[in-house]
Amino acid sequence: MAALDDLIAELDRSYEEAQARLSDPAVYNDHREAADVGRRLKELEGPYKLAQQWKQAREDLEAARADSELAEMAAGYEADVERLEEELKLALAERDPADDKDVIVEIRQGVGGDEAALWAAELQRMLQRYAEKRGFKFEQIETNANDGGGLKEGVFAIKGDGAYSIFKFEGGTHRVQRVPETESAGRIHTSTATVAVMPEADDVDLEIDESDLKIDVFRSSGPGGQSVNTTDSAVRITHVPTGIVVAMQDERSQLQNREKAMRVLRARIFEAERERQAAEQAAARSAQVGTGARAEKIRTYNFPENRVTDHRVKLTTHRLDQVLQGDLEEYTDALISDQQRRALER
Repeated sequence: MAALDDLIAELDRSYEEAQARLSDPAVYNDHREAADVGRRLKELEGPYKLAQQWKQAREDLEAARADSELAEMAAGYEADVERLEEELKLALAERDPADDKDVIVEIRQGVGGDEAALWAAELQRMLQRYAEKRGFKFEQIETNANDGGGLKEGVFAIKGDGAYSIFKFEGGTHRVQRVPETESAGRIHTSTATVAVMPEADDVDLEIDESDLKIDVFRSSGPGGQSVNTTDSAVRITHVPTGIVVAMQDERSQLQNREKAMRVLRARIFEAERERQAAEQAAARSAQVGTGARAEKIRTYNFPENRVTDHRVKLTTHRLDQVLQGDLEEYTDALISDQQRRALER
């Protein structure tokens, strides 16, 4: 890491430049550029204020050391400087620009048949409870259930400031070890479900040319293929340049299905572009989802031992029931700390 003074000088320059740009009429009248500059200023504001506090604390420390009457206060100022320095280093560590965004989450059953579908449904409930505990808004977009009450695929949005910074850590393969209700011999089975977490893109982030879209409409169908709608309300949208396809049929209105499909399509294209630009990012969709094989896992939920293990940070707790109720803060905090530590090491 470069000297802290150099980083702060660069921070001051960037903050003042962003302020100047935002007050420039040419920028202010350009919706896209104004949004970009405003977002940049918001990102810089926290570190900038910390830097000013750190500078003041350092001046106070130097003054206390130079004046015998203030010498007894030096230890307190020194502690302030050290605390603010650590906070500042974390604030200046490289941050994902998508962290403040809402998210779209896709959950799919992995290996394990009907048991995997039941597990996918439980995972969705867990993430919904976690979102609600943290004050985020949960919105179901698409549900593809099987006949046994499980979830083949579920798509939902989580809305709120900083949603992606929290839920990006849930992307990957979640493995469950338990005795299925249908298992008469009492043997433990291993099943998986995959979770993909994507920042929700808006018009400022991504422009989609309508001529690049192929839109098909068809009749909605329920589990087992039976028709649930007598009109062609279901929508399938293909983004021709990337080959990304989204189908939506939950709503009775073709317009509503189209709007939902476009939201998911936009998020997938945005994430694919993020992948292309930074393939090594842990949140990249393909790295998260993998193949759903039992060996690819970010977390294991072991019912017989009441145990949950996050394999990325080697954190194990024995309170599975609470975790499934959405009590995931301990895991999120450990993953954020690990991310910050690795960012500081770069």
